[in-house]
Amino acid sequence: MLNEKVIELLNQQVNKELYSAYLYLDISNHYDDLNLDGFANWYMIQAQEERDHAMLMYEYLHNNDAKVTLEAIDKPDKELEGKMQPLEVTLEHEIYVTSLINDIYAAAYEARDFRTMQFLDWFVKEQGEEEKTARDMIAKMELFGDDAKSLYMLNQELNGRTYSAPSLTL
Repeated sequence: MLNEKVIELLNQQVNKELYSAYLYLDISNHYDDLNLDGFANWYMIQAQEERDHAMLMYEYLHNNDAKVTLEAIDKPDKELEGKMQPLEVTLEHEIYVTSLINDIYAAAYEARDFRTMQFLDWFVKEQGEEEKTARDMIAKMELFGDDAKSLYMLNQELNGRTYSAPSLTL
């Protein structure tokens, strides 16, 4: 049986992951408006990933006989401008999500809930990758964003991203 604090934090995280999906859909829409279809594609796939993260936690809660409580998903609160600012919003958001995952991990550790800690190990690793990717995208935009040909090539690169669901056995 899961600790009540861990259940509460996992439930909150389900909703935060769904918010992340909503945020990334908004960013995808922004890049679509800028005719940067590769960036729009990248963020559309990112939204799918975030939704899957929520569903992994949802399933974990269900598999451990814990009630899932869904809340309203907030509207993204950032006014998106230009090409760079959404990338900065992404990094800021991923750092925030990392802190949330760390909080759940700490609560599981305190409760000696080793099963949840093992479940969260994948998310800890994933967040490291998410932060690195966000930093890399900012660095690429700083290097190439003002040059039309380079931006075109970067956009094409991002347009090549395809979706693959996370492989996490519960």
